[in-house]
Amino acid sequence: MIIKSNNKFLDLSTPHVMGILNVTPDSFSDGGKYNSLELAVQQAKKMVEAGVSIIDIGGESTRPGAPDVELEEELARVIPVIKAIRSQSDVWISIDTSKAEVMRQAVQAGADMINDVRALQEPGALEVAAESGVAICLMHMQGQPRTMQANPQYHNLFQDITKFLQQRVQACQEMGIDSNQLVLDPGFGFGKTLEHNYHILAHLENLHQLGFPILAGMSRKSMLFKPLDKSPVECVAASISCATIAAMKGAQIIRVHDFKQTLDAMKIVEMVKANTDLKFGKE
Repeated sequence: MIIKSNNKFLDLSTPHVMGILNVTPDSFSDGGKYNSLELAVQQAKKMVEAGVSIIDIGGESTRPGAPDVELEEELARVIPVIKAIRSQSDVWISIDTSKAEVMRQAVQAGADMINDVRALQEPGALEVAAESGVAICLMHMQGQPRTMQANPQYHNLFQDITKFLQQRVQACQEMGIDSNQLVLDPGFGFGKTLEHNYHILAHLENLHQLGFPILAGMSRKSMLFKPLDKSPVECVAASISCATIAAMKGAQIIRVHDFKQTLDAMKIVEMVKANTDLKFGKE
């Protein structure tokens, strides 16, 4: 399985690590840490040197209760970073946004992927994505970031998620977007209770029936720090555990803050998978 972005291809036969680069002052675990151009580019360089396949750049926090960010402010945060990284590296760059104009300018600046928590439902987003030719990650979210965790409820968790993702895939295909440009994300933490999140993780392999690559993003989220009664930055081991479980269940892209530790974990996952069918002597 591959994903395509114009003339670039990413082989998904082994899991890839997507490094999170939030250029915001208020993201839930690393807000303000990389919100200058110099610091953001330094962090991106570390990711590339470590072996990260995709750098996901976000200029608007989607944590519960986060305030909206005006278009010009979001553009000012992300576009210079994309341009600077692209001038130094051919690494895949993802833009984490729901705004059509941010998508358009990000692709012009060198982005290879659109990662949209609203699955291209905002005005103009679907059209811009179709024109861009880049890869697209469609995520499931119940509600909106400000209120999504108020009281999430489902008739049938997996049926509801898969139905929504199928509808968004169909909308993309009707706009002429190729199937091999699409990645699906069940949206851990986006309109889900603690139990919902762990049920999705426990049965993540079920999403492969849709026939598209799966992105899993659980790094430092409340599904980890709440049951552990820790701060997000103290949940490195828990984040790596979830990343490992997701990869063992076939997720092809793992979105994380702690990229070095996750890259190590992915090597071990591949060692296990490579030896799953090997036999040594009689049984």
